[in-house]
Amino acid sequence: MLYVEIATVVVLICVNGLLSMSELAIVSSRPARLKAMIDRNVKGAGRALALVSNPAKFLSSVQIGITLVGVLSGAFSGATLGQRLAQYLASTGIRETIADPLGVGIVVAIITYASLIIGELVPKQIALRDPERVA
Repeated sequence: MLYVEIATVVVLICVNGLLSMSELAIVSSRPARLKAMIDRNVKGAGRALALVSNPAKFLSSVQIGITLVGVLSGAFSGATLGQRLAQYLASTGIRETIADPLGVGIVVAIITYASLIIGELVPKQIALRDPERVA
């Protein structure tokens, strides 16, 4: 069951990364390059151009998705992995009143760090390198 919980958190962080990458790709894409890609029959270029031309609805949806995934990731990891760590800490002799918040805090800190790196920074760097292709 532990592997399923970890996999769930990893999937949520990756979804966050995809949303962040798509957001920055749309914002950074140049319409002229997308039009050239359409002329070369690049799959998805037409949809990307439509999003670049009118990004408001897309960006709002992406922001809602990023926020929702972040909340789900934090809540799920704290409730599952945090409690597991708290139980382990309590079994080592740490009082439960300390082990519970410590376990949840450690897990949330690790998930937050992973979310920043895997869910934000790396995807945005990828999107900045070639925004039209990512879009």
